[in-house]
Amino acid sequence: MPRSKPEPPVDLATSVQAERPLGALKFEAAVAELEQIVQDMEGGRLPLEESLAAYRRGSELLEHCQQQLGDAERQIQILEKGALRAFTPDGGDAE
Repeated sequence: MPRSKPEPPVDLATSVQAERPLGALKFEAAVAELEQIVQDMEGGRLPLEESLAAYRRGSELLEHCQQQLGDAERQIQILEKGALRAFTPDGGDAE
């Protein structure tokens, strides 16, 4: 059985969008970048230094996404006059 060639190490500079300041990233772009980092790290092809840099960036992206979700939740509470209601798929209120 022919052996498959090992995949070359991933270069984060080309596999993930160039590190943009977190404040400039929309939620969806941050999640997409985070997913790419996870894929690269799970692939086990990153050298140690790049793995550490990827982990650091992933942690920053995660915090950024959590902040944006928290902001969205607060906006919803304001729109709902302070009462955050549970979501139900049929569009009604949860009891």
